[in-house]
Amino acid sequence: MLKIENLHFGVKENNNNKKIIKGIDLALDYGKTYVITGPNGSGKSTLLKLIMGLINQTEGKITLDEIDLSPLSIDLRAKNGLTFAFQKPVTFKGIKINQLLDIASGKKNNVGQSCEFLANVGLCAKDYIDRPFDDNLSGGEQKRIELAMALAKGGKVFLFDEPEAGIDIWSFENLTKIFSSLKDSINIIVSHQQKILELADVIIMLQDGKIEKMGSYQEIKPFLTESKCQRLK
Repeated sequence: MLKIENLHFGVKENNNNKKIIKGIDLALDYGKTYVITGPNGSGKSTLLKLIMGLINQTEGKITLDEIDLSPLSIDLRAKNGLTFAFQKPVTFKGIKINQLLDIASGKKNNVGQSCEFLANVGLCAKDYIDRPFDDNLSGGEQKRIELAMALAKGGKVFLFDEPEAGIDIWSFENLTKIFSSLKDSINIIVSHQQKILELADVIIMLQDGKIEKMGSYQEIKPFLTESKCQRLK
């Protein structure tokens, strides 16, 4: 189980403390997919980064199977089973895609294994395996390769920050098949897309750094179409 207890995060802005995450409590189980949604600025991506250790909470505790992750670095959290896929993948000049798959999986993959990872995200290994992972690849290609790296690494907890971003030609159906195949892990996805929301066992709605509502898609669906304008109050 991944437990998040009384999680807070804030930054200094114009000499003032700005709170972004405000006392979040969650208990997330293996074998379930959780989709985090909410308006821009509600803290969705920040919450994922706190779990992975890309930024450090100002208060609270994060544990995985009773191991306190809070003091651990990013690489130690990865060794403890956390896998993160960025909204915008980081490129690596001079490193080929097959090398990245080897690094992600922690072993030397044969051609068949590398081909399987790439095929799972809709790419032909013959066209990509020896290519460098750089800015010559389109945003959609970079995104799919990063998803292939996440599959190659494996893990106990998968953190996906808007995985549909930049995926144009490749269908959402194939994307959701990836999430459906991760049956034994804790899967946390930040998304606004209906097909991904429908896939969730639990939807977590954030508003202003706090959990506004939690429940199944059918329970949360009526609130997803609500639009509130605060500017002209």
